[in-house]
Amino acid sequence: MSLKNPYGDFEITDPQAMRALAHPVRLAALSYLQRNGPSTATQLSEHVGASPSVTSWHLRHLANFGLVVDVPPPSGTDRRQRWWNAVARGFRYDMPDTQDGAEAGRLLRTEMMNQALEAAQHWLGETEPQLEPEWSRLAGSANTLLLVTPAEEEELEAAIEQLLAPYVQRHSSDDVPADARPVRHLRFSLPEATDRP
Repeated sequence: MSLKNPYGDFEITDPQAMRALAHPVRLAALSYLQRNGPSTATQLSEHVGASPSVTSWHLRHLANFGLVVDVPPPSGTDRRQRWWNAVARGFRYDMPDTQDGAEAGRLLRTEMMNQALEAAQHWLGETEPQLEPEWSRLAGSANTLLLVTPAEEEELEAAIEQLLAPYVQRHSSDDVPADARPVRHLRFSLPEATDRP
């Protein structure tokens, strides 16, 4: 596992880690920590739909794979409580070549897509109605069908990552415009089956 990519995402290569993350509570906990920073299991439990003790168990499981770590409690907080944080702002994985690995990758991909769809539905119902007109106009979606080779699709994905990288990396910068705010870009590349021989 490494952080060698344009976003500094945690790269998951171990099918067991993929299986570990392909759990709704674990994936939700990791996503929350990536977006909001350090938290306790008790604080996280409100956001992941599990009790504090169950959330704590899932955090320890994520820690076994290096996805989250213990961090010192913020000043002014109860030092007896255990604080957790994600090791990176994002994660990624490639679909493994082995049958077991591909199965683990599909499990993780399924849970990631489920949570992405839930996030989009939450945005439509809760966030969009409160947005200022200038931000509401910028929200959009597209459904575009491309005809590409595997090499061209890889090139396209790399170009998109390079285009987005400076904005992703702003999270660790002090030079953020005053009117900047988080914008979630959900991206799916879904190669279709072909009828051609």
